[in-house]
Amino acid sequence: MLGLPEAVSVALFDLDGVLTSTAVLHRHAWKQAFDGFLAERAGGADSPDFAEFTDQDYLDYVDGRPRDAGVRAFLAARGIDDVPESQLTAIATGKNELFLASLAAGGVQAYPGSVRYLNAARDAGLRIAVVTSSKNGAAVLEAADLTQFVEARVDGLDIVDKGLAGKPAPDSFLLGAELMGVDPRQAAVFEDAISGVQAGAAGDFGYVVAIDRHDGAQREAMVAAGANIVVGDLDELLPA
Repeated sequence: MLGLPEAVSVALFDLDGVLTSTAVLHRHAWKQAFDGFLAERAGGADSPDFAEFTDQDYLDYVDGRPRDAGVRAFLAARGIDDVPESQLTAIATGKNELFLASLAAGGVQAYPGSVRYLNAARDAGLRIAVVTSSKNGAAVLEAADLTQFVEARVDGLDIVDKGLAGKPAPDSFLLGAELMGVDPRQAAVFEDAISGVQAGAAGDFGYVVAIDRHDGAQREAMVAAGANIVVGDLDELLPA
């Protein structure tokens, strides 16, 4: 009834873009942070050398990755390799401050389809954990009133503290399965980022559910990354 193989007893949910609308807040915050940096580097936003941070940049280089890794991946894609460490940190910190301001302004909501799925999962006895690269995982869960569903949480703070490789490496999801006391093949990964889908596939998990919230634009890439199924919203997995 949950659209998963019978052997799966644990669900490992990414947070932003899977359970909550905060992926939009992250994207906007990244755009502000990167555009400010790029405009300054180009000599102004009106300069012909200025090329803005795009939604595709977010999906290709930042989405799902730890904050510092996202900064490095995007700048590397632009061929920018002369930025001192202090400025890399400043970009990441500035992005987080912008995100937290949006969060404080009430910008986070749980997707109704995800809440329906969480309720059905809990009623069916499927155990639930959250695995996110965000260091704000606890705050986002609380703001979206989702803490009640979650038995265990792995977030960006754990990734740093334990020296784990970020997505697309499977380390954080493997830690989630370990905390839940199951073999990865007994767990399903739920992801909206290509890097997260790749992490689920790399960890040999029992099932990888990809959520494409871009009107099908990521479907092919998600299948290529290792998704077992691609849906537009989690409640599509529930019986009609």
